[in-house]
Amino acid sequence: MDTNDAAAPDPVFRPGGVSYLRIPAPDPVPLAAFYGVVFGWEVDAEGSTSRFADGTGHVIGHFQPDLPVAGAAGVVPYVFVEDIDEVIERAVAHGAAVVRPPYPEGDLWVATIDDPAGNLVGVWQHGPR
Repeated sequence: MDTNDAAAPDPVFRPGGVSYLRIPAPDPVPLAAFYGVVFGWEVDAEGSTSRFADGTGHVIGHFQPDLPVAGAAGVVPYVFVEDIDEVIERAVAHGAAVVRPPYPEGDLWVATIDDPAGNLVGVWQHGPR
């Protein structure tokens, strides 16, 4: 994302698009590192809250230590991935737990994990596994 190009629209400013998330994080720095390693998010893990931009640059946000982890009771974001098995393996290696292993849903494969803080996160891929 080149923020110096005045002609290029900022990908966060999309009417009606989800653009900002506050993710509960009792310990923001390691949770930010988890999302950086597992999903390739750009993270700035300094200070009491850590900032992030997702892999598309369309969603930004903070890992917030002052929010309670909601687990399955909260909103569940789903992250598109190219290889669900590889991402789940990487997530588990970095402290996640598989809540629901990959299952077919039409021509998709979908799974859910608990991140290391206990937030429920979905992952999905299109096409064959």
